[in-house]
Amino acid sequence: MASSTAALAVEIAAGTLTVAAIVLAYRKGAAPSPRMVSLPDNWARGVGIVNVIEVVAIFAVIAVSNASGHPSFIPAGIALVVGLHFFPLAGLYDQWQYKGAAVLLTVVAVVGFGLIAVGLSSETVRAVVGLAAAVVLWASAYHVAVKD
Repeated sequence: MASSTAALAVEIAAGTLTVAAIVLAYRKGAAPSPRMVSLPDNWARGVGIVNVIEVVAIFAVIAVSNASGHPSFIPAGIALVVGLHFFPLAGLYDQWQYKGAAVLLTVVAVVGFGLIAVGLSSETVRAVVGLAAAVVLWASAYHVAVKD
């Protein structure tokens, strides 16, 4: 019962924040950011390379964690891979906010590994890492979408 109440609270908060983002985006006087991005040459190729490396690394985390008998490492390992992939994307997309997402997701991963080290259940680690990573990614997307 408690987990369904928590899930409902998360869904309500996410829905509320999404509506707020839409309202902000379409408010009177809202305009595109005057900031022009400066994309490097071959930026799309770079993004493709970074994303391929990310996918391969995620599969490696899953395979190694399962093969070593430590599947509880998967959520934190994936958060680390996703966090690290944002460092090069910050430059490729000329979005400094991605560096913040990279740092925060890396912190989420470290916290997840710490929770494993102190003996918390896999379910707790998944919930903490998953929710924290979702909040970081959503906040990053929100900030990029509505920044002035």
